[in-house]
Amino acid sequence: MQQVATEPGGEEPSLAERAYRVVRDRLVMLEIRPGAPINEEQLGQSLGVGRTPVREALKRLQYERLVTTYPRRGTFATDVNITDLAHISEVRQELEPLAAAQAARRATATDRAALTALRRELGGADSGRQDATELMQLDLQVHRAIYAATHNPYLEDTLVRHDNLATRIWCLFVDRLSDMAGHVEEHGPLIEAIVAGDADKAAYLARSHVVGFEQAVRAAI
Repeated sequence: MQQVATEPGGEEPSLAERAYRVVRDRLVMLEIRPGAPINEEQLGQSLGVGRTPVREALKRLQYERLVTTYPRRGTFATDVNITDLAHISEVRQELEPLAAAQAARRATATDRAALTALRRELGGADSGRQDATELMQLDLQVHRAIYAATHNPYLEDTLVRHDNLATRIWCLFVDRLSDMAGHVEEHGPLIEAIVAGDADKAAYLARSHVVGFEQAVRAAI
């Protein structure tokens, strides 16, 4: 079972929170395939938790459009629909620059240290040492670290949900994308701008990244 981070205060997350995070990332990375049925009992066994935490997690994931429940049929991973890309990008083009700028203004010393560590990891993204899954997981880490550095939980939650949906689309077409490492490496200058406190540059780079992502996916379709 994958490792789950502790809460900011060093506390262990609840069983429901733990189940939510692990299942969420399995859905995002398409380890649970789109349209696949989700068996609560089997999922609980794989996570080492009971059915109640799994049910609580699935309720949250339904709200986040990662699972859907049909009466008398059960719960399924949602399909990945390429027509959603334009809607997701419309939201991200407005909110990603805002998040990057606010992170540049508000990031604490701890935030900047975490981002700097991720910047070092990005240095090896184009070396060919990381496979597609590792690159996408690194991409998710960078985005979530930036959102957390905004210290706006409403903005963070909204962007995490939309980035998760965008990542599912990315995973679906990853075999057709030519320069995945280059896309991930784009985060390097963005992180540097945030750590340096340059809000305007961070906002510009964040928007360019989202626009480039949509263009790359459309070119691969």
